[in-house]
Amino acid sequence: MGMLSACFVLPVGDSISEIFDSIKHTALIQKAGGGTGFAFDELRPTGDYISSSGGTTSGPISFWRAFSEATNAIQQGAFRRGANMGMMNIHHPDILKFLHAKEDLSQFTNYNISVKVPDDWMEAFLREPDAVHVVVNPRNGTRFVMPKSLDIWTYDIRTLVELQENEDDAEGEHYTRKDVWDIIVNNAHRTGEPGVIFIDRINQANPTPHIGEMKATNPCGEQPLLPYEACNLGSINLAMFVNRGEGDEATVDWDALRTTIHESTRFLDNVIDANKYPLPEIDKVCKANRKIGLGIMGFADALYLLGVPYNSEKGVAWGKRFMAFLDEESHACSEQLAESRGRFPNWEGSTYDTKHHRPMRNATCSTIAPTGTISIIAGCSGGIEPMFSLAFFRNVLKGQDEGEAPMVEINPIFEAVARDEDFCSEGLMEQIATEGTLAYIEGIPEEVRSVFVCAHDIAPIWHMRMQAAYQQHCDASISKTINFPHTATVEDVAEIYRMAFEFDCKGVTVYRDGCRKHQPMALKDTDKKNEQESDAGQDTPPAPLQPRVLPEIAAGIRVRQLTPFGNMHINITVDPKTDRELEVFAQLGKGGDLANSDLEAICRMISLWLRSGGSLIHVIRQLHSIGSSLQVHTKEGKIMSLGDGLARALQRYMQAKDEVGLRNLLVGDSDKVGFPPNRKTKDRATGNGNGNGLKQNGQSEGESPRKTALVKPRLDVFRFQRQQAQFKVLCPDCQGDLRYSEGCEMCQSCGYSKC
Repeated sequence: MGMLSACFVLPVGDSISEIFDSIKHTALIQKAGGGTGFAFDELRPTGDYISSSGGTTSGPISFWRAFSEATNAIQQGAFRRGANMGMMNIHHPDILKFLHAKEDLSQFTNYNISVKVPDDWMEAFLREPDAVHVVVNPRNGTRFVMPKSLDIWTYDIRTLVELQENEDDAEGEHYTRKDVWDIIVNNAHRTGEPGVIFIDRINQANPTPHIGEMKATNPCGEQPLLPYEACNLGSINLAMFVNRGEGDEATVDWDALRTTIHESTRFLDNVIDANKYPLPEIDKVCKANRKIGLGIMGFADALYLLGVPYNSEKGVAWGKRFMAFLDEESHACSEQLAESRGRFPNWEGSTYDTKHHRPMRNATCSTIAPTGTISIIAGCSGGIEPMFSLAFFRNVLKGQDEGEAPMVEINPIFEAVARDEDFCSEGLMEQIATEGTLAYIEGIPEEVRSVFVCAHDIAPIWHMRMQAAYQQHCDASISKTINFPHTATVEDVAEIYRMAFEFDCKGVTVYRDGCRKHQPMALKDTDKKNEQESDAGQDTPPAPLQPRVLPEIAAGIRVRQLTPFGNMHINITVDPKTDRELEVFAQLGKGGDLANSDLEAICRMISLWLRSGGSLIHVIRQLHSIGSSLQVHTKEGKIMSLGDGLARALQRYMQAKDEVGLRNLLVGDSDKVGFPPNRKTKDRATGNGNGNGLKQNGQSEGESPRKTALVKPRLDVFRFQRQQAQFKVLCPDCQGDLRYSEGCEMCQSCGYSKC
């Protein structure tokens, strides 16, 4: 279609016409394959006065939902799935609603979300965390505090406590800065969102402040932009410029890299004029500022070639050196282009005019963008991330040839070293593809093990230090994920968020391994490891060699589940003494002989497995999301087959068991199980409207991050982790496993990227 930009930011004004103009513009951009970012700060809070009608507004979240549904509709006919970034300032009165909106992970699935945190708030939080959190109505500047008795899903501006002029506190219990901070980091620990954007630092680096203020970024956060602004991106493969010399010495061809940076800068500048922009407003701003985003990929490969560990002082120093070189050379080329082609039209009054006194062709030159697809094309590691695994399974021609098995794809640098060191074998590579790391594999020389580290080997502090090193020499920002192990604590996440502020980063995104159901993962054994960790300390009897013989009379629980063949009634036989499931049998009301016989066969095999000591979790994992030609839509989502329906019912049972305990289920206390948090269904037990964590699809989201009376009792941490790690998410294109990297969900097998 000729639209060559990937990143856009659209304004969301505080009127119906402005809001729906923005939705229309979103449709045009996403139809052409672009991603969009929005700030919902200007929208007046829920319950605020509307002078034109005399009524009150439904608030930013309701309009955000309209944007999300528009994206869902657009992507049905678009060649690329729409991706968005939603942002809200921490001082907005609806900030609690915003922070809780994605607790139900089935909502706003096409949005990444980030909280905009000003420097003065962050400094005040670090200095006085227990002071009240003040919110401000963007319509009139009125200041409020938020009572702790608020119901998240029904509160509005009229239920807040207004502060008088020069007043910083009010009587009663109100949300403090620490309370809001705890919500942010608890949710980030639990689901990977929200990210944090330090909005003042973004605007301190704004090259054209005389044109406007930056209020949002593109979907992956690396490109802060003005309203209606876009940017085109490109990345250079660093590994191509590292040459292995004789012996173990490796050198960087700086002259060749300089030439490529200049050629790339010129190329991206040409793209601005060749681009067919979807809106005249975007065309105008883009050609007036001429922003480009040149970055790198293959950094992990370059370190491998240099023999330098990613998680080391030397690795960080190399990152800083590479980015400083790219930044300086791209600016030098932009200066040369300004002399031959002219300065960008908004140069006069820009920081290059008033502060740096440099003629520039482009208002920005450098960024670190996601490289999911292009790094696969280039055959290198993505962006500035470490390798996820040195070997992985690539799905080839899946769906075209049923006999085609996934093949092991090996990092060529590691393979060359393995052959040189004479420890390469097919079995080793398959083991690495399963483990994802060399850390626990015998027979690897220690000097090789220390250099060829992967994402799971690297502590979060090194991820953060690497991001900070690159940010020092980057016009825009960084698309990077700070990866945590599954066992990381909430305080670990909080420490990284504070560290991002101390290290002068513009933002931070985290992801804890195994933290989401349907999580993006790429290792075959992650679920097994998380399950072993979750079951640690529980009295689990050893599996007998023969199926267990059950007594004539045994306790059981019934679950009803809608399927494509009508209602299914599932009976689960349990042993309260060992807290284990022993048998599963099910019947269909009107499924016919064939469906009933298939169901009986499935249940017989499940029961044999359970009586032999197997876990119900493995059964659910095998049956979940099996598709068929018969599907049915329910309030829990689409039930795709008989097996999928059975898996959903068993999963609901497991979550109810984790919620209230098996013994309570057996005596009829199932009414204690929570309900989904929405504005129509509130938790009558606590009065907080936040439910007990059981969402609309019947899946427990774990504990709410709210504190004291506003938080439900903590689930047992091991059970919570087991719930969070039950399933992987499959790539919609090749059915491979997704992983979370560079701020987005990506498939290492085929290059699919959600963003």
